[in-house]
Amino acid sequence: MPTLETPLAMMGAPGSPYTRKMRALMRYRHIPYRMVLQNSPEHASLPTPKVPLLPTFYLPNPEGKIVPTTDSTPLIRRFEAEFPGRSVIPSDPAIAFLDELIEDYADEWLTKCMFHYRWAYEPDIQKASLVLPHWAAGQSSDEAIAPIQKMIGERQISRLGVVGSNAITAPVIEESYRRFVRAMDQHLQGHRFLLGKQPASSDFAIHGQLTCLALFDPTPSAVTLAESPRVYAWTEITEDLSGLGDPIDENWLSRNAIPESLRALLAEVGRVYAPSMLANADALERGAEQMETTIDGRPWVQKPFPYQGKCLRWLRESYAALSDADQRAVDGIIAGSGCESLFA
Repeated sequence: MPTLETPLAMMGAPGSPYTRKMRALMRYRHIPYRMVLQNSPEHASLPTPKVPLLPTFYLPNPEGKIVPTTDSTPLIRRFEAEFPGRSVIPSDPAIAFLDELIEDYADEWLTKCMFHYRWAYEPDIQKASLVLPHWAAGQSSDEAIAPIQKMIGERQISRLGVVGSNAITAPVIEESYRRFVRAMDQHLQGHRFLLGKQPASSDFAIHGQLTCLALFDPTPSAVTLAESPRVYAWTEITEDLSGLGDPIDENWLSRNAIPESLRALLAEVGRVYAPSMLANADALERGAEQMETTIDGRPWVQKPFPYQGKCLRWLRESYAALSDADQRAVDGIIAGSGCESLFA
């Protein structure tokens, strides 16, 4: 039986890809929750996390005290333990590892695409700057909300460098997004979800980023529709999978029958995400001020990101925890994709 009292309180915002990731997952898993909008009157009474991230759940710590808890990936694993049934983690350890790898690609690379498109193009800047504040301040007058709209736009544009978006890296980011959409389109022609006939945690991670890239921001939305109306439609469908039947083990892909379309998607992961994570880890280890590398044949420069260093360490720990047979299975699946470099 679950030890967490439901409905769980989840604070977030519609414009946050990680909020949308977790909201869609909660719906699919039939976990009762109540949505608290960021900066709303209801949010004001809740405790503040050390690092304010979206979404934030309010859960008991080991001492039973309710504390703000963030980070979608470990939250998904915690909820797997707390709420049995309708699992989003594949039963085969090798396939579960692929799920974790693709989830991290979505969370740490596709988010670069999301942030870049939202704050690099004028139509996207205008829409996001005007709409985002209204999600939390819907009762404000035009005069009262105008400075907030200006502040949000200026603040987010100033942070483009944090994700590595600049004039040199923009083509890398945008071409990688187009390739991802095409690869996802090919995979969805033969498979309902990434790892079979039922959604895994990686599906919800990709869905979260696509709620911005495909559904909200004008420039990448047009790109998505031009490249794949199928991916656009999948994003809307994945918003609420509460009516999907209960998952069964037979619905996951077999490690011995990995489709070429998934291998192609993994090749895209290895093409851009892997060199980014390795260069970031190297810069952190050296204490360098700048991460400098080559991604997809072009120079890439940005400040190193400590959290992504943790993500790579966690992935490597998960890989090391696999049995020898499961490691061999994973190695065979990712061989030649570029992803193998993460675990060399």
